[in-house]
Amino acid sequence: MDDAAGDEEASMFETSHVLGALLASSPLLARAWDRCAAATAAASGLVHGDDGGTVYVGFSGVQAALSAAGAAVAGGGADAFAPVGLGGESTRRMFAPLVAAETETAAVGEQVAVQALALQCFLKFCGAPDFQMLLDQIRGKAVVFTGHSLGGAIAALAALHYLCISSSRSTSGPAPPVLCITFGSPLLGNEALSKAILRERWAGNFCHVVSQHDVVPRLLFCPLDAVPAHIIVGMQLQQWPARVRQADALTTVTTPRMVHTDRDTLRQLIQTHVGAVAMEQKLADPAIPSGGPYRPFGTYVMCSPDGAVCVDNATAAVQMLYATFAASRCSPGVESPEAAHSCYGDLVLKMPQQLLLKRRLRSDDAPVTSNYDAGVSLALEASGIHAMVRAAHATEASTARQWLKTSKRAGRRPSLNCAQLATKLGRITPCRAQIEWYKALFDGDMGYYDAFKLQRSAKKFSKANIYRIKLGQFWDRVLSMLDAGHLPHDFHRRAKWVNAARFYQLLVEPLDIAEYHRHSLHRTRGRYLTHGRERRYELFDRWWKEKGRAGGEVVLASSASRRRRSKYAGLTQDPCFWARVEEARELTESARRGDRGDTAELAMMLEELQEFERYSGELVESKDVSVDVLAPQSSYTIWVEEWNQLKVRDEIRAILLQF
Repeated sequence: MDDAAGDEEASMFETSHVLGALLASSPLLARAWDRCAAATAAASGLVHGDDGGTVYVGFSGVQAALSAAGAAVAGGGADAFAPVGLGGESTRRMFAPLVAAETETAAVGEQVAVQALALQCFLKFCGAPDFQMLLDQIRGKAVVFTGHSLGGAIAALAALHYLCISSSRSTSGPAPPVLCITFGSPLLGNEALSKAILRERWAGNFCHVVSQHDVVPRLLFCPLDAVPAHIIVGMQLQQWPARVRQADALTTVTTPRMVHTDRDTLRQLIQTHVGAVAMEQKLADPAIPSGGPYRPFGTYVMCSPDGAVCVDNATAAVQMLYATFAASRCSPGVESPEAAHSCYGDLVLKMPQQLLLKRRLRSDDAPVTSNYDAGVSLALEASGIHAMVRAAHATEASTARQWLKTSKRAGRRPSLNCAQLATKLGRITPCRAQIEWYKALFDGDMGYYDAFKLQRSAKKFSKANIYRIKLGQFWDRVLSMLDAGHLPHDFHRRAKWVNAARFYQLLVEPLDIAEYHRHSLHRTRGRYLTHGRERRYELFDRWWKEKGRAGGEVVLASSASRRRRSKYAGLTQDPCFWARVEEARELTESARRGDRGDTAELAMMLEELQEFERYSGELVESKDVSVDVLAPQSSYTIWVEEWNQLKVRDEIRAILLQF
């Protein structure tokens, strides 16, 4: 980035370690972990209870591990952890807001998907009457969903489902007070899921606690055919109470297999693939995605005995997951994979105690030149990387430091781009004002649509055309930035931009329709609505409809159900109205000439014309059209006259009476 240095200079503080300390010092993690432990010991695998006015719902992954134990012993994780789309019959309604975003991701061939094992177990929970009763009981309350290992992935699905149904039931209110805290959870979904959660503004509802040495949260970065699924399954089963575990035949097969896995080989496998994904995140346009299909979402809390660091964007999460794991391979007294996966209870107890100790920068840290550099050093210390800042491993520590800085810039960049676009929008506004002035010139005569189509007043037409092109180029650049991930994922939910896009569309699309028909492209390419409409207008339609749903109102093609206007609208509320008028005029002309001798064909044309007459009449009656539509020489006024003349013909009247 050209302005990377400028961003760093403007950053006075690095706050990831501050947020981590705040979370670690609260009782939230300890209470959530208690529910995880209780869920693991419970026969049903689900516990809930009120604690300080907040309902904690804990999930266990033991049942999921038992169901996958046989397959895990037989082979890898390609089947147990295969991605499953959420668009199926059993899941589409449960996760409707997330699946609704698939139309945008379909272009890149990726649908919203989650791992099969977690989804299978969640569906079993969801099918139980007790779980449905629980969802009704906790509605409107502050809720914390939590789980350890596979239970964390199930808890995340439960939280997503609860957010989805809550947003559907209460479209006008704020998001429900929901938090999901997972401990050592494997990755749940693909990048499309991560983007969909960002679009819904739910990323802040998820908090994933990961210890420095735990392999489970990092294992599904590997290609699925290389994932030793028995590692995750065995570690989950080891959390089961010993008296139950010893009585289970599957556990006696799975656990030894896990224990005797070559730990160095496992660590090398994970480090290789997580490193490849971290490198992919740093590339602007990677040709081939690395590793497995899964990617992180939400906030990641990187824990060590020295503290915790919070990172809240996918780039930071991937890079810190790799940095902490890579640094830990040379740490003295590295825990076994089993111990690292079971350590969360000790961590949530020790971290608050560590915060009571006086923090100070170590002599072997990098030189501190600013408050921001000091914050980065403290973040590295809290995440456990400080132990590697020695001569032998200075390169790894330096790389981790740079990754943390780069991740911060990457996280800020979309918001900065959005702010810069707002300035550019202000600069382009005079072009919009010039087209409004052009429209006002012809409102009383033929309307600006027909004036533009017929090129009335050549000089004024040329200026209006230039402004039309400039505005189109601006919005195309906005969409290109959005497609490239250079703008916030919830950009299309921000009222400022949705309203600006809608106003532009209502004002300028009629001119694009006029240009399309002026060059007779409807004859060579096809009708405007299906073959000539720009992609930006289709997206703007979707943004506006989503805004209507979010505001508690469904935007309808017919405006009869909306509040009546006292005067005509400033702009016709159907941006494609003039394309429909042009089609109606062509149908009217064909019916008048009798081009199609087939009576059935003629009847179909007349039925379409009657439908448009009803539709346009509703728009005019409710005053959802601009005054230019009713101008004496407008195409709509001419069509009304032509249609009324056609209806009085005997053969046409006979057919219309049949409807």
